[in-house]
Amino acid sequence: MSEIKYKIIKKIGILSTSASGWQKELNLISWNDREPKYDLRDWSADHENMGKGVTLSKEELSALKELLNSIEL
Repeated sequence: MSEIKYKIIKKIGILSTSASGWQKELNLISWNDREPKYDLRDWSADHENMGKGVTLSKEELSALKELLNSIEL
């Protein structure tokens, strides 16, 4: 299995922190030297390990924002 390359371009924010210290973060990340996308996933404190996540284009993130703004919490 080939190694996945990533570079965190911009740390946008932390949504939560688990008891183990992992943080659910929204970041702008370039995967395998491609154009950066918005990424939501769990990260270890040193950002060496990651959990499964969701990667969104700017258009998808904008659509998600509209959906979230339309619901009542």
